[in-house]
Amino acid sequence: MTGEVYNITTDQGSTFTLQFSIATDGTAWNLDGYSGRMQVRSSVSSSTKLLDLVSPTNISLTSLGMVTITVSAASMAAVPAGQFVYDFELVSPTGNVQKIIKGAFVVLAEVTR
Repeated sequence: MTGEVYNITTDQGSTFTLQFSIATDGTAWNLDGYSGRMQVRSSVSSSTKLLDLVSPTNISLTSLGMVTITVSAASMAAVPAGQFVYDFELVSPTGNVQKIIKGAFVVLAEVTR
């Protein structure tokens, strides 16, 4: 799996939540024992991580293939407004890594703060 392109637009200073399911031919993956990780950077080559999310802290995985990614409003307030890149990967219990989604991560500027 090379990762589906899914562009995200969210608000600076607001709680960010993304929920999706992972299935093959209509059958949900059992994600027990898996871990998830997601990073947001200004560019693919940037060494600076704007967000560094891991399970179970920011990422919840279920036996029914559900993935929920959550970032607090305080953490999102620290992310500058702009267009960035991200990807989300799953790590299997045996250590295999699969990129599930990737794309643009757009943060709209907060006005009320």
